[in-house]
Amino acid sequence: MKLPESSHGSARMLVIGAGKMGKLVIKHLVAKGCTKMVVVNRTEDRVAAIREELKDVEIIHKPFSDMLTCAAEADVVFTSTSSETPLLLRDNVNDLPPVGSEVGGSRLFVDISVPRNVGSCVSDLENVRVYNVDDLKEVVAANKEDRLRKAMEAQAIINEESKQFEAWRDSLETVPTIKKLRAYAERIRVAELEKCLSKMGDDISKKTRRAVDDLSRGIVNKLLHGPMQHLRCDGSDSRTLSETLENMHALNRMFSLETEVAVLEQKIRAKQNQK
Repeated sequence: MKLPESSHGSARMLVIGAGKMGKLVIKHLVAKGCTKMVVVNRTEDRVAAIREELKDVEIIHKPFSDMLTCAAEADVVFTSTSSETPLLLRDNVNDLPPVGSEVGGSRLFVDISVPRNVGSCVSDLENVRVYNVDDLKEVVAANKEDRLRKAMEAQAIINEESKQFEAWRDSLETVPTIKKLRAYAERIRVAELEKCLSKMGDDISKKTRRAVDDLSRGIVNKLLHGPMQHLRCDGSDSRTLSETLENMHALNRMFSLETEVAVLEQKIRAKQNQK
């Protein structure tokens, strides 16, 4: 956030301390595209372990005796040690050479140690910017607010998709009625077709037979279109669901389909009670 975007891949990074927090910093930097950094730590064992874990990153270990030299060659310095006293004081930082304009002209110190590793007076120096845990809390709060906003947006999408899914699931309850109605209509169509063809005699051509068959299918499909539409419920409101149930009852009575509607009726009433 504090570095020019053009310098994200080239800024010289220094991490002081390779403990739990230091390791998290290193992993975060790698996730942001950093491929090379210097890590100052009392022993090399922890740095070697991190290097083994992050094989594609160049991690250079330096002892604490080289800390100021390393800081002089860094654009961004992260500190995360358990030291009870500050490691970097005003005089130490004041003697460091300036950084280039490509990183904004100011050396950044990000102190995530408690107690602080960077003296409070360091922030008074020109061309130096110091950030500590309190500053990071503001970032965390902003990130939480952003995540909450995105979560609310996601919840709205989930609610809409859930509504559509429930409507689709409820519409499946009408499938038996639709199937029985189609089967009923098909039985009538086939029976009447056979009657028609028998009256036309055996010498009619296959083309004529096909034409008559297509005609009968077209008539049945057009007649069924209206009832089928009224058997589909989109779940958008209780009125539509109620009408669907009424239509199912009516079709069952008219055509003796005897479809089980109790399950759908129970769901529809439950939805109405919720509203």
